[in-house]
Amino acid sequence: MQGKVALEEHFAIPDTLMDSAGFLAAEVWEELKARLLDLQDRRLREMDAHGIEVMLPSLNAPAVQAIPDPAQAAEIAMRANDFLAGEVARRPDRFRGLAALPMQDPDLAARELARCVTDLGFVGGLVNGFSQVGAADNATYYDLPQYRSFWAEVERLGVPFYLHPRNPLPKDAAIYDGHPWLLGPTWAFGQETAVHALRLMASGLFDAHPGLRIILGHMGEGLPYSMWRVDNRNGWVKAPKGYPAKRPLGEYFRENFFITTSGNFRTQTLIDAMLEIGADHILFSADWPFENIDHAADWFDACSISENDRRKIGRTNAWKLFDLDGAMGRDLARAAE
Repeated sequence: MQGKVALEEHFAIPDTLMDSAGFLAAEVWEELKARLLDLQDRRLREMDAHGIEVMLPSLNAPAVQAIPDPAQAAEIAMRANDFLAGEVARRPDRFRGLAALPMQDPDLAARELARCVTDLGFVGGLVNGFSQVGAADNATYYDLPQYRSFWAEVERLGVPFYLHPRNPLPKDAAIYDGHPWLLGPTWAFGQETAVHALRLMASGLFDAHPGLRIILGHMGEGLPYSMWRVDNRNGWVKAPKGYPAKRPLGEYFRENFFITTSGNFRTQTLIDAMLEIGADHILFSADWPFENIDHAADWFDACSISENDRRKIGRTNAWKLFDLDGAMGRDLARAAE
């Protein structure tokens, strides 16, 4: 399929590059490093070869979220966003930006998102899970009350928020002791992110801000196949639900969440997700440079779904969600000023 949009595709700046060391085998580090630092060369060739018209690059993980000092986190986020804006300006027909955000301070994060959307032309934000705030062993999640002003700004700006994975902190990862192979994309990424997403749903956030749109990668981090059980939980026992949200969590999942195919190229899994969340809420992605674009595109272009759904998932859902026509028009208007 030609004209695809890909939106979980990462880059690094020198300040964040080493955050990606260790996720893959040491012998492929030089290759991974080259992929992360490139935006205009091989990345564009891969896009051309595999039918990707537009890519929405985002900063590698955990990067900004792993900097306990809010001022330093804000500085790195701004540096990464300014770099990405320069790269997008070189090929505005092929790239749109997703902002890195210093979530250590909700007000700083809101201001940086507004700057990126209003001044730099970005179409959303991507945050690498919880933030370490004030100390390296302090994991802070975004369902907490101090983040409500940030979410109000996200809703006001009308842009999606991508909740991307990271590993749990060592103090919270006893279940993985002796089994490091379970960390990262094998399991820990999905578990960590799914719990964070459930916390957002249960907090009442979407009752207060129903216009929020949250994206999860990797075919929804396992949530499409668990939401019924999350809400049912021993349905014959009439116990209180125990959280502030007014509605069943599955309703927020189906209305406020979108998922991508990043790093999960399995037709049966895609079809299950389509049945649970609907084809209108699924978006194509690869997870470059940690996964291969050809693996993602070759699978997606041939998987056994209808051509109408393939077009939605591969292109039109993302085009609408991120208002890509409007974003490109705004770029042209800026250039004319």
